[in-house]
Amino acid sequence: MAPTEALNREINGVAVDELARTVSEIKANSSMARFKFRIRNQWIDAAQNLSTVDMFFGAGHQRSRSKPFALRADQPPVLLGKDSAANPVEYLLHALAASLTTSMVYHAASRGIHLQEVESAVEANIDVRGFLNLDPNVRKGCQAIRVRFRIKADVPDAQLQELCQLGSRHSPVFDSLTNGVPILIATERM
Repeated sequence: MAPTEALNREINGVAVDELARTVSEIKANSSMARFKFRIRNQWIDAAQNLSTVDMFFGAGHQRSRSKPFALRADQPPVLLGKDSAANPVEYLLHALAASLTTSMVYHAASRGIHLQEVESAVEANIDVRGFLNLDPNVRKGCQAIRVRFRIKADVPDAQLQELCQLGSRHSPVFDSLTNGVPILIATERM
């Protein structure tokens, strides 16, 4: 293998040599592992609001995206929205699916496992009586979240379940949801 091929080796679209280099750098300097992601949100009207993703801190430096991302949120008409975007719970499900999938893909690549396809279906049960404060015994959040993966990979059937568990064992979003995370809320006058 030519030196340039070794530097550009990819598995599942992941530059595995660069991934190994990054892991080595973090092992040598743990401060490189600290990241702070940010999002700014502005209410528009009724259930509509807009979040902007741009600046973040990572690997010892303040960084910005090549262009800001805009995330719109709304509710379906049955929940008095205008149905112009996904609702916050759907974004939560997307964040979970994306984090589980990315974690699975990266950790499979680092183990040399080639994936051809990964699909997931994620659904949550929620009872809006909690949100509407109609019943103090009903939780405001999701009562259950179910994730089902379909994976096509050159591995024995027994290893497919192990691949799926790579996602849940390493996903930051899965960890945050299942173990909880402190959320500090502050208010200031405009």
